[in-house]
Amino acid sequence: MARRKLNDRQIRKIQKSRGSYYITIPIEIIRNMSWRERQKVEVKQYGRDKILISDWK
Repeated sequence: MARRKLNDRQIRKIQKSRGSYYITIPIEIIRNMSWRERQKVEVKQYGRDKILISDWK
């Protein structure tokens, strides 16, 4: 699989698996946030076109 151009690295596709939808988050963002596998996060919807993903506390 070819690597994406730098301009396109933040573009993601919505995928579906067993009835659930998901997207992948770039590893650079995960590392900057110090998130780990299976960590709980909170997802909030803002309007029709924005979501916010934050650490669950």
